[in-house]
Amino acid sequence: MKSGRRLLTVAALLAGALMLKSTAIAQTTPPQGNAAPTADNAVLLTVFFKHDQSRPLGELNAQLEKQGYYKSFPPPGTEVVSWYVMMGIGQVITLRLPASRLREVNRIIEDTAWGPYRTEFYPTYDYKAVGMAQHEKATGN
Repeated sequence: MKSGRRLLTVAALLAGALMLKSTAIAQTTPPQGNAAPTADNAVLLTVFFKHDQSRPLGELNAQLEKQGYYKSFPPPGTEVVSWYVMMGIGQVITLRLPASRLREVNRIIEDTAWGPYRTEFYPTYDYKAVGMAQHEKATGN
């Protein structure tokens, strides 16, 4: 069961990587600037921050502070779509950002959130307008 979930996670990450331009993948440093997400370049990124339940919350928060998490995340130029606490899991955050900044956001999380959190990433795209248009066409509204 776990290997199936891992396979799905890897497939989702690969799909997100394929959306990036080859020049973005080949970069050795994160892109700079605060490019705004637009309809033709935006992705949604849902991140599960699963907290280490073997450690007290105060200890986790102190480590996040020490690692610069609160200063770095979310980075400027990314839109926070939702940010929830999921009891027993941790935090679930969905960002909207230009696809070219996916690597940068991942690196910020690696540098500042790892330790207190284990992370899972789910890059997606906004399908609402297409889905609603198909629904309206099918129902004649």
